[in-house]
Amino acid sequence: MTGLSGLIGGAAHRELAGKYTLRALNRRPVAGVDCHLADLADFDAIRPAFVDVDAVVHLAAASGDDKTPDDILRSNVTGTYHVFEAARLAGVSRVIFASSGATVAGWERDAPWSHLVAGRYDEAKTWPKLTHESPVRPNGIYAASKVWGEALARQYADAHGMSMICVRIGRVLQGDRPVATRDFSVWCSQRDVVSMIARCLAAPASVRFDVFFANSDNRWSYRDLDHPKQVLGWTPLDRAEDHRS
Repeated sequence: MTGLSGLIGGAAHRELAGKYTLRALNRRPVAGVDCHLADLADFDAIRPAFVDVDAVVHLAAASGDDKTPDDILRSNVTGTYHVFEAARLAGVSRVIFASSGATVAGWERDAPWSHLVAGRYDEAKTWPKLTHESPVRPNGIYAASKVWGEALARQYADAHGMSMICVRIGRVLQGDRPVATRDFSVWCSQRDVVSMIARCLAAPASVRFDVFFANSDNRWSYRDLDHPKQVLGWTPLDRAEDHRS
């Protein structure tokens, strides 16, 4: 796992350590885990981390548009290519790529989705769900870098026969509860995102390429969760609405 010291990585470590033998590719040590310390931008330095690995969960990223374009390019574009290529060269059969719901968040500019994220629920009587087949509409440079990662994953699946699974993760928070109005649409609990990762790890080899949204079962969500249920048998356990004060 890359990015094991991050928020999602920490949650995954707590839940998956007893089920899998974990190895971390990180820039700093993680207690209790075999860690290979290297920067994703240094291809030769990261390659040893992939030897004798069955699956890669690629979580590491320069997250959010508060990062500079150079940081995003280095970590999310070059770094993601390095991870995929190092996995290929090492004979890794599956890569799970932490994409983002931000790849479609640009649709929130338009009604009815704009009403949902603004909490104007009386103006959104019904709304179409965005699915894995909906056109992407990134809402910033970070989101565009995740679109690149998904496209690259598609290419690796087609050209090299690897199983490449992209998970469009919703808003995962340190406090593990929604804090803003928009969160009641796009929030994902730590428990739900980790269970999604576990389902992807256990998916049959026939899942060669796919894209799944990972959000909790939020009443005001606009992102489709039927597809991961049908393919992976994954259903979220938490709901943003349960935290409504």
